[in-house]
Amino acid sequence: MKKHLWIWQIVMLFAIFGLWQLLTHPDLVPPFMWENPNRAAFFFGEPWKMLQVIWAWFTDGTIYPHLWVTLQETALAFVIGSVLGLVVGLWLGLSPTASALFDPYITAMNAMPRVVLAPIFMVWFGLGIWSKVALGVTLVFFIVFFNVYQGVKEVSPVVLNNATMLGATRRQLLRFVYLPSATSWVFSSLHTSVGMAFVGAVVGEYLGSAKGVGYLIHQAEGAFDINTVFAGIFVLTAFALVLDFAVTRVERRLLVWRPTQGETEQL
Repeated sequence: MKKHLWIWQIVMLFAIFGLWQLLTHPDLVPPFMWENPNRAAFFFGEPWKMLQVIWAWFTDGTIYPHLWVTLQETALAFVIGSVLGLVVGLWLGLSPTASALFDPYITAMNAMPRVVLAPIFMVWFGLGIWSKVALGVTLVFFIVFFNVYQGVKEVSPVVLNNATMLGATRRQLLRFVYLPSATSWVFSSLHTSVGMAFVGAVVGEYLGSAKGVGYLIHQAEGAFDINTVFAGIFVLTAFALVLDFAVTRVERRLLVWRPTQGETEQL
């Protein structure tokens, strides 16, 4: 069953699109389903027309400049937010005094609905990519930070004591004990961080920009073009899946020492 799972997933995808097309196409909707089938197509779009929009975007090259801008914003937010989260998480995890001092402020900033900062970032950085990057960084940072902080705290005291007894320096403890312990936590957070970096970029584009896939969606929404809105959403979804797949590949390469689920079950 697991070997052919992807086949069933594709079948399910086609079934969903087929049902969607059936329920929104004026000529295919049974009379008892909708009082006015055209209203269904207006509110929910038609998959075939949505796919036509996507095909037109990629064949005439319309989507590429916008997709490139969104990619830049997402990548920069992801990298900067992840590095900051890793550094600050390690620092506070290894420094109880600094952790106790900054804990209420970090908790307060994490509780803040950071999407409301988007207009402020636009005032500070303008309508270019950096306002979107700043918003994405605020979303990514806390996810990585809390995972790294927890990973450092979860280091076994027995391992630390043994390494210290063998003469390990603080730098060696950081390299061979703390960082490997935090690595699994870091990669578990990166899958979520990719999505959050993406959300920050698109929300920023939606609120104010001249390029980006979020900008295309906002323009289509203003024209009540629901098919183009769904086309933009599906392009963004596919784009996010590609980024998540890239993170998974890097994770498998760097964490080769970690047993897979099948190996764990055999043990």
